[in-house]
Amino acid sequence: MTTATSGTQLHPSRARIVAIDALRGLVILLMLVDHAREFFYYHAQVSDPMNLATTEPALFFTRLTAHLCAPIFVALTGLSAYLYGEAKGGKAAASSFLLKRGLFLILLEVTVVGFAWNFDFTPARIYLQVIWVIGLSMIALAALLHLSHRWLILLGAAIVLGHNLLDPITAAPGDWYFIPWAILHDRTLIDLPWGGDLRTSYPLLPWIGIIMLGYGIGPWFRAEVPAPTRQARLVGIGVAMLAAFAVLRTINLYGDPSPWVIGEVPLRTIMSFLNLTKYPPSADFALLTLGTGALVMAAFDRMSSRLLGWLTVFGSVPLFFYILHLYGLHLLNIALGMVIQHREGVLVSVPNVGAIWLVALAAAVPCWFACRWFGAIKRRSGRWWMRYL
Repeated sequence: MTTATSGTQLHPSRARIVAIDALRGLVILLMLVDHAREFFYYHAQVSDPMNLATTEPALFFTRLTAHLCAPIFVALTGLSAYLYGEAKGGKAAASSFLLKRGLFLILLEVTVVGFAWNFDFTPARIYLQVIWVIGLSMIALAALLHLSHRWLILLGAAIVLGHNLLDPITAAPGDWYFIPWAILHDRTLIDLPWGGDLRTSYPLLPWIGIIMLGYGIGPWFRAEVPAPTRQARLVGIGVAMLAAFAVLRTINLYGDPSPWVIGEVPLRTIMSFLNLTKYPPSADFALLTLGTGALVMAAFDRMSSRLLGWLTVFGSVPLFFYILHLYGLHLLNIALGMVIQHREGVLVSVPNVGAIWLVALAAAVPCWFACRWFGAIKRRSGRWWMRYL
């Protein structure tokens, strides 16, 4: 066996796992920056799409980088499910794992993750966010992956590109389809019978399409596929998605509920053009983020595993990192509030966007060591439940 300096020269399965974990690590680090913004820039929260009259460019582009996180992560979840099935016995094994892991993530969202955001055991509002929608998407994929591969890709693309046609459909509380429609496509509030409400922050339907597309490209990562072939396919699909985004967004008739406008200066026009809807992810949003992700994946697949190693530390234990960084950021903010303001329970805000990135960098360093420690434990452990963490 020869040594290698690039991802394409490594053993095929090893090279692909490195690239997948590295891309996952990159996007969850961008997520860390965005969540640092949530906790430490509380005085300047942004809307979806962002209000360009009140959002400074630095804050806008910081938030824009975070748009890559959820679509790429969900697509990689589908890809990983395919590879899991290949290693463990086919579609039946993948389907069983997806179902159980999906149920576990849903439970985690409304308990451990929800508490990390508010430190409240009885919140008046329960937010159903990204872990929830990943769990539901995995359950949906557990059923849908039994379709032929061609149908999976076609149906996934149809959902991602066509769900905005459903935007005019609305449902009011009391309508028989209000709750299922709120879960599938409308970001809204669902009243709970015992008081309080649920916020469907991540409507489900387009995420099902995204996870199907991730599963659909799984065969590109099989050991018998030459690395240059895989990379060419990733570049081709990435360029095609970005070109489709450019055309749809320029036409300004379909693809995103929020049309772009010409600003008073070119920078504001660019910001308006890129100001896309995430909840649920519009066709334009998905094309831009997934297209970018495909190109980054192709680049990572060519790179040395040594260069990517620090990213794979994060990407190999993403759920552990997710929970760790939420509690870490929240506790850090509380501690600073007690030291600086001598008050408990008041979130501390940093003065500018640059400080958000510094907070994220400071949080990433201890998280890296913790992820490396936990990753080693996970690799050594033979316990079945460790696969779910």
